[in-house]
Amino acid sequence: MQSLREVTTMRVGGTPASLVAPQTKDELIDACLKAWGSGENWLILGGGSNIVAADDLSLLNVIKVETRGIQIDEIPTGAIIRVQAGEDWDEFVAHTVAAGLSGIEAMSGIPGTVGAAPVQNIGAYGQEIAEVLTRLEFLDYETGETEILENSELGFGYRDSIFKHGKTGVILWVEFKLKHSAHTHKTERLIEALGDAEETPLEVRKRVLALRNQKGMVLNEQDHDTWSCGSFFTNPIVSRAFAAALSAECPRWETTNEDELKLSAAWLIEHSGIGKGFALAASKAATSTKHCLAITNRGDASAAQIIELAKFIQTSVSNRFGINLVPEPNLIGF
Repeated sequence: MQSLREVTTMRVGGTPASLVAPQTKDELIDACLKAWGSGENWLILGGGSNIVAADDLSLLNVIKVETRGIQIDEIPTGAIIRVQAGEDWDEFVAHTVAAGLSGIEAMSGIPGTVGAAPVQNIGAYGQEIAEVLTRLEFLDYETGETEILENSELGFGYRDSIFKHGKTGVILWVEFKLKHSAHTHKTERLIEALGDAEETPLEVRKRVLALRNQKGMVLNEQDHDTWSCGSFFTNPIVSRAFAAALSAECPRWETTNEDELKLSAAWLIEHSGIGKGFALAASKAATSTKHCLAITNRGDASAAQIIELAKFIQTSVSNRFGINLVPEPNLIGF
């Protein structure tokens, strides 16, 4: 039996009561219905990149989604693409770029599966899932039935969706609409990172991967900075009045709400006295040596040590700025 330490990017977590890995949609549905009908605790696991699992998982049953398949239907402006939930996200991005499609290339290098991506409404450099997802198929925990959910029904927000607010079940496939484009449409965040020169989706993908690699955000077994969930905290959104009281040096970005601004969690952490490579005494959990927004496992950290450091960071930022940082990964078994 595999422990979750072996199948999550943070590399912490105990051994569950059971672990099954469905390969087809029908197998996934059957496994879920069986688990849900048992009355026991269960977890749907994708790529394991967005969870911190507790050290004791002896009462947890895990379904690891390993379904595969990408179907592309060409349309005049681009393509409609249906992707099975177990497909690796970055491999899917590479597939679309190779097909001359644009819309998700700035999200290159994000670990995890396609099925997990809508839950968090993943995004990077101004691109996010909500902009390109058209619909998905969902197996509902309450009814045991499958349903098609349109984009407008998914409650997308910044790193948020209905799946984080009571909509329980499993995503079976996701459908995207991408455009054929010789050049990437650059958002403010992407221009900030790469400059405003015209670039192809492939060029943008390569440069984004290089940036993520510099920050320890591309998985590498030999690099402990990548033994993480990536950014551990979301960038907080505050009122303009609150932001105005902060140092002008604190990075901030516009949001869809004209009365609010998004702040840099990394800047807040660093200016709370927590720098790169920070660790509590006798702990194997530390912030990344490349940037302080990632909490990393330096080789043999326990889940308890990861959470201890996360709480310390939250308290430090709250005491210094009056802001409560919200963890980005799902915390399982705590």
